[in-house]
Amino acid sequence: MTPSRVAAFFDVDETLIAVKSMFDFLDLYLDGPVSGHEPGLAARVAEFRLLARDERVPREEVNRAYYRVYAGERADTLAELGRTWFRRRRRSPGFVLAPVVATLVRHRLAGHRIVLVSGSMPACLDPLATALGAHDVACTRPAVDGAGLLTGEIGAPVIGEGKRRAVRAVAADRGVSLPLSFGYADHPSDLPMLTLLGHPVVVGAQPELVAHADRHGWSRHPGRPAPPPVPAPPRSGVAA
Repeated sequence: MTPSRVAAFFDVDETLIAVKSMFDFLDLYLDGPVSGHEPGLAARVAEFRLLARDERVPREEVNRAYYRVYAGERADTLAELGRTWFRRRRRSPGFVLAPVVATLVRHRLAGHRIVLVSGSMPACLDPLATALGAHDVACTRPAVDGAGLLTGEIGAPVIGEGKRRAVRAVAADRGVSLPLSFGYADHPSDLPMLTLLGHPVVVGAQPELVAHADRHGWSRHPGRPAPPPVPAPPRSGVAA
């Protein structure tokens, strides 16, 4: 079969799933029997959380601080914990954003290449990619030394302009046409990826991104299902 020149590129956190995977995974990591619990871990976690709370700090810098948390941890331990995290999380109601996943399935059935694009790491993303039938995962990859331990460093974070570079790399490697391809994302930091593609789609209702979509005639897609309407109170004199 000839590989498809059309791909559908999906952001992950709050586009396909309802949580920020890195934060959610970190909670499980810190609650478990972590092999890398050396004295410096608490300081690295505190640094990451401090930066993550400060909206002035670039997301790329927060991303790098996050991966420093895992310095000295075994890569295979993280991979196994990632499978555990996904196995538990996928049973949680609302974890998967069903409207967007349904669209992903339609793309896959149409023969389009499915690519997940995220600043998160393979430990979180690989189980999700397998479950969704994704073809590629373009993500931030922690550096691993010869002993199989994370160094705490990463290459280029797949955030902002990093997502644009990652999408270009996948397209070049897989023979994908960017003008024919689709992109789905929920945050203004995803604009470098979305503007690269012929069919950008804004997921959800983030005001800045919605305004950009309206100005440029982009498509919009529901993210989280709308809550059920609140029943109107009974009118006076009418039995409930």
